[in-house]
Amino acid sequence: MGNEAWLRYQEVENESLRESYQTRCSAIAITERTNILCTAEKELKEALLAMTGHSPDIVAIQHHQVPRVIIGVLGSGDAEIDREVGAEAELIGIEGYVIRSLNGRAGDSDRILIVGKSDRGALYGTFHLIRLIQMREPIEELHIIETPANGLRMINQWDNMDGSIERGYAGESIFYRNNRFVENFNRIREYARLLSSVGINAISINNVNVHREETKLITAEYEETLKKVADVFGAYGIQLFLSINFASPIVIGGLPTADPLEPSVREWWAERATDLYLAIPNFGGFLVKADSEFRPGPFTYGRNHADGANMLAEALAPHGGLVIWRCFVYNCLQDWRDRSTDRAKAAYDHFMPLDGRFADNVILQIKNGPMDFQVREPVSPLFGGLSRTNQILELQITQEYTGQQKHLCYLVPQWKEILDNDTYAVGEGATVTEIAKGATWGRPYGGIAAVSNIGNDACWTGHPLAQANLYGYGRLTWSTSLSAERITSEWIRLSLSCDRAVEEVVSSILMKSWGIYESYTAPLGVGWMVNPNHHYGPNVDGYEYSKWGTYHFADHRGIGVDRTIETGTGYTAQYHSPLREIYNSLESCPDELLLFFHHVPYTHVLHSGKTVIQHIYDTHFEGAQAAAALLDDWRSVRGKVNEEYFELVASRLLEQLEHAKEWRDMINTYFYRKSGIADLQDRLIY
Repeated sequence: MGNEAWLRYQEVENESLRESYQTRCSAIAITERTNILCTAEKELKEALLAMTGHSPDIVAIQHHQVPRVIIGVLGSGDAEIDREVGAEAELIGIEGYVIRSLNGRAGDSDRILIVGKSDRGALYGTFHLIRLIQMREPIEELHIIETPANGLRMINQWDNMDGSIERGYAGESIFYRNNRFVENFNRIREYARLLSSVGINAISINNVNVHREETKLITAEYEETLKKVADVFGAYGIQLFLSINFASPIVIGGLPTADPLEPSVREWWAERATDLYLAIPNFGGFLVKADSEFRPGPFTYGRNHADGANMLAEALAPHGGLVIWRCFVYNCLQDWRDRSTDRAKAAYDHFMPLDGRFADNVILQIKNGPMDFQVREPVSPLFGGLSRTNQILELQITQEYTGQQKHLCYLVPQWKEILDNDTYAVGEGATVTEIAKGATWGRPYGGIAAVSNIGNDACWTGHPLAQANLYGYGRLTWSTSLSAERITSEWIRLSLSCDRAVEEVVSSILMKSWGIYESYTAPLGVGWMVNPNHHYGPNVDGYEYSKWGTYHFADHRGIGVDRTIETGTGYTAQYHSPLREIYNSLESCPDELLLFFHHVPYTHVLHSGKTVIQHIYDTHFEGAQAAAALLDDWRSVRGKVNEEYFELVASRLLEQLEHAKEWRDMINTYFYRKSGIADLQDRLIY
């Protein structure tokens, strides 16, 4: 029912193709027996057995009599490998790889080389070969050169040690139960396989909102267990990180303060870091949420974010560790009557004055938009603003505001839009992709992190099709140039079927789903309109008068937030030209972001030619209708995919179409009653 996800190894149906795979991969050799290369050997052997019915021999690297796959590392002592790769070695980074099919010469047999500059690169290359076989691609003439677009390709688990997951929609944690680690690590190992197969190389395993028990994770009490967890992930090339409580020196250290400039506090963190690295030599570092949503931080002591981050960086630097400091910082005790306070401006206002003041091993983690993972937001102006600081993009795979894995909302097209967005920081070409990976400013660290969407549900993600978001995230962080269509095709063929009819239907369902979800929820970039706290379901005024911010300012005259320079909060000034002028102007602002940047009458005419109020009515009727069509489309693949899998997806799509009607009716009724303007098509509005 989806437990294998995209590592689903079905026997190759075509006999000649199956024999080709079996013949060319009749044996496996690795250049050295590191943990990661042994993982690659094991993964390829198991995949070949499942897909060809033949278990390949494990042979020495010097064995020349049988066709074989050679998995290795450049410069590991095998002159033939180094010679065959040659100048192509310069085209790959430390985690890249070369895959080449070589025809046998005198005294030698055919072979496939999978070679990296590191054993991690070789492992990623091995999963690439497995992926080709899963998709029934020929392997006789392979010549592949790949290197990851991003140095850091990270997953953030928001798991709590009581077993719950903050913003988790797929069951309980696979890591914890009853304030302890689980005893059986098999599920964790399976997760490591999935992540490694799409190139993920880092994971933080506890919630950024670090509670009392999780604060103890950095103590000696958990070192032995953490070492075991780190070893499981390390065998798949994934570094372990921990989210930490900035107040740990007080909570578990017995100190009277957590002031980052206090010598005793700095010494305490240095000792903790040293002990952690003695226990876990490949430990990655700390992820920190500080001075945000009531989390402790340096503000308590009159210090700034650079003071706090640099104190931790100093402790980790001798061990090669990183501090990843989240920029999700804003005033969450707002007065809805005060229109000058703008949550969207907060991250820029906090961090831009500190640009260039962070240590070299500090990375700022910036949410894709200025608000909070809405279905539609502009890109955060910190991308393009910061130029002397390491930064990574933060995405959310878990569907907190996009249907919570009860609704289908395929996010890869959204992420592609974000990554392709040009900030104009150095003229054209300073895209979020180039900035996040560190290329625009020549920064040593960069990449992408995302909040995971998995739990202990049998299919990992609650909604089986939500697996496509996790797969797509991994593939996109590895290669930001991949199209959404290519990623979608891969996932379907790996996870469901290589049947062309199935691919066409499911691809259409996935690619339409983000637009459909947007159409029946919050209109024109305004966001939110959800029930407070749990964020599921329509509630137009749910947050409108709360301490967390005000989001739509709807009254009987109009709707939207004025963020212009002249009459609003001035948020548009945080962007470079020409974005500043485009967003600031009512005439040039894109329709899909209009209400994010402007307060307009309901009768304002969009570029589409419709009024705002008619757009709201039309999209919500059309969105609910389109949600119903998703289920009809899915029913057409019955009998071509696993029946249990089919039924689970069908039940989710049925819930979605019913809930889309609720969104339609509540949003349309609210704005009909607010505006007093009738629907031009005279449809039923309550």
